[in-house]
Amino acid sequence: IGVKGADVIIRGVGPGRESTLRGFAGKGIQISSIKDVTPVPHNGPRPPKPRRV
Repeated sequence: IGVKGADVIIRGVGPGRESTLRGFAGKGIQISSIKDVTPVPHNGPRPPKPRRV
């Protein structure tokens, strides 16, 4: 008994994205689909001004 397969939903950027998928595959979990739902702004609020020192 255990997890045989999974649908993977990825959110965010960084080094953990690919290593997570490799970890699932290394444990023998069948990945049926990978979905990337990283939030991307559609030209949202103005970014803060650069800091002057």
